[in-house]
Amino acid sequence: MTDGGRAGAVGGTVAAGGMSVELPLWKAISYFRVLALIYALLRYFNSYLHFLHPVAGWIYLGALTLWTLATTRAFANPQRCTWYVLGVDLTLAVTGIVMSGLTDAPARISHGAPTLPTIWAAGTVLGCAAKGGWRPAAATGSVIGVANILGHGGPTGDNIHNIVLLMVAGCAIGYVIELARASEATLTRALQVEAATRERERLSRDIHDGVLQVLALVQRRGSELGGATGAAGSADFAELGRLAGEQERALRTLMTGGPIPAQRLPEPDAAEPRDLTALLRPYADERITLSAPGTAVLLPAPAVGELAAAVGAAVDNVRRHAGEGARAWILVEDEPEAVTVSIRDDGPGFAPGRLGEAELAGRLGVSQSIRGRLLDLGGTAELYSAPGEGVEVELRVPRKATQ
Repeated sequence: MTDGGRAGAVGGTVAAGGMSVELPLWKAISYFRVLALIYALLRYFNSYLHFLHPVAGWIYLGALTLWTLATTRAFANPQRCTWYVLGVDLTLAVTGIVMSGLTDAPARISHGAPTLPTIWAAGTVLGCAAKGGWRPAAATGSVIGVANILGHGGPTGDNIHNIVLLMVAGCAIGYVIELARASEATLTRALQVEAATRERERLSRDIHDGVLQVLALVQRRGSELGGATGAAGSADFAELGRLAGEQERALRTLMTGGPIPAQRLPEPDAAEPRDLTALLRPYADERITLSAPGTAVLLPAPAVGELAAAVGAAVDNVRRHAGEGARAWILVEDEPEAVTVSIRDDGPGFAPGRLGEAELAGRLGVSQSIRGRLLDLGGTAELYSAPGEGVEVELRVPRKATQ
């Protein structure tokens, strides 16, 4: 894409976003066209008796008046001022210049009499400059300049002087508007980066004050209980402490923007299949019932870990949002084509659109911890709920996607 095309594309974006950088310029061009029209009418009113065909001049100026008034709003807004509008504007300007050479007296033309549109033609060049930058402005100025030379007076000193002024003004404004758009885009990106940085710092503070401290406590207590002689389940406590330590280090690395270290899986070979049911059993308690096949539900280790984490996020939502008396059921279905896990509760449910509102508010538990994980696995995550009817989460992972 050329610079002019990029400028036009940026201009559309700026206008659509409601930026104020170029809107004042467009309004100024719209006002200029009206004032230039008034000037052209006054000049012609003072000299039309000297024209060879004054009626033709009045007809042209009448059409010019109607067009200018009809496009006043278009020239005040970059979205309404299309290239089609600018093309018609240029056609009217060239027509008026050529008509000036046919309707005015040769003596007046040789003495430097102005054309019928006079300075109104400059509005077309300015519109092209604001729309597409200095290249369209230069092209439009060249067309008007050629029309002046061929249709009104030839290459006289006054014509050359006016053409040079028109080209310089149009190209200068076009170049300035390109710089303004580039600066606006740079500023917008800088503001987005600054906002993202502030949000990252805020999240880092919240994570440091909450999650990291809890993980550190779990790691310390797990190590203490795991190392205690004769303690029941000491190996489980030690493993829990080790996993908490790994998650704390990974989370700290993520907060600082560095690469996340590879985490050691409990099995020596992470490619070996693992039993999904074994990872889901810790979620079952007096409120949550787990129903699974009697045989192991085997999936590759990474897929099992991600699917179990998604189930854990859904169970955590039940504990936090379904109410203290709510019950939940986890159903594991082992099919030849896919593994499906359903989490259903009898809580209050939620209204349609609630998940979208939560995501906009920055609460990304469902979209990231559940749907994001299943999307990475090549599976799907569906949520069904209505007020008073609880929530059902269905997680489905095709076996082909986990290979």
